[in-house]
Amino acid sequence: MKVLGLIPARAGSKGIPQKNRKLLDGKPLLQYTLDSATNANSLQKVVFSSEDSELQNLAKQFGASVPFTRPMELASDTATSLAVVQHALNTLQEQGETYDAVCLLQVTSPFRQPGVIDKAIQQFKEKGSDSLVSVLAVPHEYNPHWVFEPTAEGFLKIATGEDTIIGRRQDLPPAFIRDGSIYITKTEVILEQNSLYGNSIAYYPNDSEWHVNIDTPADWERATSLAEKYNRECAE
Repeated sequence: MKVLGLIPARAGSKGIPQKNRKLLDGKPLLQYTLDSATNANSLQKVVFSSEDSELQNLAKQFGASVPFTRPMELASDTATSLAVVQHALNTLQEQGETYDAVCLLQVTSPFRQPGVIDKAIQQFKEKGSDSLVSVLAVPHEYNPHWVFEPTAEGFLKIATGEDTIIGRRQDLPPAFIRDGSIYITKTEVILEQNSLYGNSIAYYPNDSEWHVNIDTPADWERATSLAEKYNRECAE
């Protein structure tokens, strides 16, 4: 199976201006994801998608291929990840390159442990699913079986639609949230079903210690507190 590594990053950012090139423990933010991708053995190619020439040049310095410039309409706040991935696949096909699946790696989730991309891709292949996402376990107090929604009458109902609440924490089924670190999807699902998920979604449990999805200054502060330890452990 040929898997394309795709890293999208645009110049615009309202919460943290120029965050994708901003230094985090002495390295541009985008370098973290580029290093993880170029060190992954399971990716046949690592492509960087951006509308910005400065980001493109940075990506080339860290080993990514930049075979196209992303159209400006796909670099706005409203552009979807699906549209960006479809553009990359269609453009590469026009250049004579095809892939069986895409591994989407977001720059805003910089801390991936060594080998985690390869492990996720291996699990994706073994499951034979349409897609795979990296996830974090939901703490029991936020489990959907213990979450309530308001009714039109102003009362509460269990969010899962059940009539009776599960009484004991030990009886709650596991629940997960996407952590934003890894998305893997079959090419045919992306192009033919217009979806990043398809009908069957496998999952790879990630380590919550390294979780951060940088969108706000508070997120950047958390990333700063993690970066030195992450870089030290990766260098060992």
